[in-house]
Amino acid sequence: MKKAAVVFADGCEEVEGLSVVDVLRRLGVQTDMVGLTSKQINGDHHILLTCDQVVDERLLDYDVVAFPGGKTGAENLRASEQLRDLMVKRHENGMWDAAMCAAPIALAKYGVLDDADYTCYPGFDEQTKKDAPTGHFKETITVTDNEHKVITSRGPATAWAYAYAIAEALGIDTHEIKEGMLYNYLAANI
Repeated sequence: MKKAAVVFADGCEEVEGLSVVDVLRRLGVQTDMVGLTSKQINGDHHILLTCDQVVDERLLDYDVVAFPGGKTGAENLRASEQLRDLMVKRHENGMWDAAMCAAPIALAKYGVLDDADYTCYPGFDEQTKKDAPTGHFKETITVTDNEHKVITSRGPATAWAYAYAIAEALGIDTHEIKEGMLYNYLAANI
């Protein structure tokens, strides 16, 4: 069974993290909510999130670790030395990592975006380009870099696309869930 972790930090964009948890759990992926510093996380819009566990060495056991964005949440992720060390190990081991919205600033600071194709929330590319000057910023909804095992996305409205991209990187067919959640209908009628 595939396993995923979504790391939540105070000030995170709640919908970006919960969309990933929701979609992956619907698909039968064991998905744990992991708090950066505690099990209780206060999101950017003051939604209290109760996580399953707190960041520790178990992050090395997941098939993918995903970060939601939110400016403050992303800055908190970026500032954590413990998280940085774990994510660097994951990257060195060729494991999937994902970040959306502002959170790619954390992956850039950790060196995970070096030489990788990625995207992020408009304006945050200025920070990612400073910390990952060899990375390749793209202005698309989601970017999956298979070589560097990195998945990124733009912002709250792209959260489902991000979640589906994560599932697809894990080798899961998302056709039925996209139909069932009316994602295909939405995409065809915008």
